Amino acid sequence: MPSDLTRSAILAAAERLYADRGFGDVTLRDIVAEANVNLAAVNYHFGSKDELIAELFVTRSIQTNRERLNELKAAEERGGGRGAIEDIMRALVGPTVRGCLGPDREGSTAARFMIRASIESVPPIRRIRNREIDHLRKFVAAMRRSLPDRSEVELYWALHFALAMAHQTIRDSERLTKLSEGLCDLNDVAGMIERIVAVSVTALTGRESKIADKLSVQRAR
Repeated sequence: MPSDLTRSAILAAAERLYADRGFGDVTLRDIVAEANVNLAAVNYHFGSKDELIAELFVTRSIQTNRERLNELKAAEERGGGRGAIEDIMRALVGPTVRGCLGPDREGSTAARFMIRASIESVPPIRRIRNREIDHLRKFVAAMRRSLPDRSEVELYWALHFALAMAHQTIRDSERLTKLSEGLCDLNDVAGMIERIVAVSVTALTGRESKIADKLSVQRAR
């Protein structure tokens, strides 16, 4: 098998196995058996299990962050360089939630891998999350332009809490379904995003977001 095809086969096999079984239960021998390659090929292309996990996570994260930044850019262009805070927060959390939840995504290997990455705290992913923060600084800068009267501390906490809400929604969507006895529709991805945005905006501005009013009207119909 050509070298580039071998590498792709290893990545695809690893992503499937990690998505299905988690990071702790999958060995390199499991991966080479799934990919139909030898162990030396994994060592040659990736060096270690941690490096393989890191590459998978970085590849998927790059796609999400690119979408985030494209939406942020569009939000600021619409506002003449100063985006509405609702649009900024939507750009921050929307791609992450859409990438993992909803009937058209939950069955995909990529989505299930990223859900695993959100649930299971493994060292290579923690290191990447703690290191790759430049795109988040761009969101803080946009939030500062949108809300110049807010302190830096408030903006950082708001971003942190918005991301936490998104990741908690992804991690515990099944529990929410059971807890609400089906009242919370986990297929309504757009609604989930709007709720996260509404809470974030209300916390930052001290006023109830118009988004909350829109959701109330939708529930009343």
